[in-house]
Amino acid sequence: MPTEHKRGGISTMRKATAILVCLLLIAGIVPLFSGGRSEEGATAASELRIMWWGSQRRHELTIGAIDEYTAGNPGLNVNYEFAGWQDYWTRLTTMAAGGDLPDIIQQDYAYLSEWQARNQLLPLDSFISSGVLDLSNVDDGLLQGGRIGGQLYGLNLGSNAESIVMDRAVFEAAGVEIPAWDWTWDDFEETVLAIREATGIWGIGGNLYNEQIWQSIYLSLGEDAYNAEGTGVGYSDDGPLVRHFEMLLRLQEADAIPHISEHLASYHEQGVEAAPIVAGDAAMEYLWSNQIIALWNAAGADRDMVIRPIPRVAGGEAGVYIKPSMFFSITRTARNPEAAAAFLSSFTNDVGINRILLAERGVPIAAPIRADLADRITAIEATVFEYIAEVPNWASPIPPPEPAGHGDIINNVYNPRVAEAILFGQTTPQRGAEILRQEVASILGSN
Repeated sequence: MPTEHKRGGISTMRKATAILVCLLLIAGIVPLFSGGRSEEGATAASELRIMWWGSQRRHELTIGAIDEYTAGNPGLNVNYEFAGWQDYWTRLTTMAAGGDLPDIIQQDYAYLSEWQARNQLLPLDSFISSGVLDLSNVDDGLLQGGRIGGQLYGLNLGSNAESIVMDRAVFEAAGVEIPAWDWTWDDFEETVLAIREATGIWGIGGNLYNEQIWQSIYLSLGEDAYNAEGTGVGYSDDGPLVRHFEMLLRLQEADAIPHISEHLASYHEQGVEAAPIVAGDAAMEYLWSNQIIALWNAAGADRDMVIRPIPRVAGGEAGVYIKPSMFFSITRTARNPEAAAAFLSSFTNDVGINRILLAERGVPIAAPIRADLADRITAIEATVFEYIAEVPNWASPIPPPEPAGHGDIINNVYNPRVAEAILFGQTTPQRGAEILRQEVASILGSN
């Protein structure tokens, strides 16, 4: 890994280097990057370490925002690190084990409660009370996803929702209608097969077997992946999950979606810029709404993309919901938590910083920032804003945070022993669902 540097601004050469390493990261050549400028004599009070995951676009914009912040705080050296999704969590877990976590870490709704249960995160409430972290322009409802036991452990960085992006030109060439907002998984299968038959490209290129889809399927039926006690699955019938994987097997057999081997080899750990729709190899892509801007820019701003929510189960309600796109959390071991809280406050409220970030992490939570960006965003960004504004009219309530042990379930059971095993033909959908139910109960039994 490259030597870690401390920074208080980046020279032109360092900016170019940062962008180059972003490109290498997306290509899978560099697993993690650390950047900054060393200054001898720097103390804990003048240093801040930040770490995040994301796409090439996020890395570049966040580095620019850090530049803006350090320009206004010349006595502060900001040390940043970033990685792709999988490498990020692997590295973060290693840092936690060694007591070497950064001061600020990016967190996900799926893992926030687990990291809080490990006593790795610092409550932010005292910084709000003291005024260091100013949330006076933030609706309280936008903070709820970061609260655990009545305390705020994660600061929401933007509103987000699962989505399917569609290339209108491909649909028109295929003679296939753009699906309605309330489409079902049955409609989805029919659409994907029709695209494949008419055009010879994949109907969709994305990962439709991940744990968010598992959760969405049962949310559509008024249930949840986990029970309220956090001790097992939250549904009585494995049938909906079994039928979903049976559908994916049919689509894979028809070559209407990438085979699991190709998906894992070519796209799984790459940024959204590598998605098949970007190169015109697929008509649709599954992703979170905050990723759409990076994907669309990579595909070309002249491409006519349409956004729809993920499908619902036939006879069920919407499987989509509004969630915090991600959080920034201050770690329990932060050497300068007040400086970290001040950074979070500026990240939320500073107009200059947010004009650089351009809502890449989701629609901003501070009302004045949303108003300022409304007149400055591109047509692509406006389309995403409009999508997020429309989703609440269709959405189901946000499910509770995942219980402690969720990461273990996903990394060691759901992905390798259920989803991937089914799609590789190593087990059946029925047996995979049984394994998932049994292992969830085993792992969560001590909660």
